[in-house]
Amino acid sequence: MTQSKSQQERQWAVRKQSQNPHGKVKSFDELAGEAGKKENK
Repeated sequence: MTQSKSQQERQWAVRKQSQNPHGKVKSFDELAGEAGKKENK
């Protein structure tokens, strides 16, 4: 049986939100640590 339009839209939204095209987002602490390493070079 086919799905209702609201079900299809909800599933589409979940798929869009679960995508991460730029890779894992680093935490602020990781970014701050990298910035510190670059300054020391």
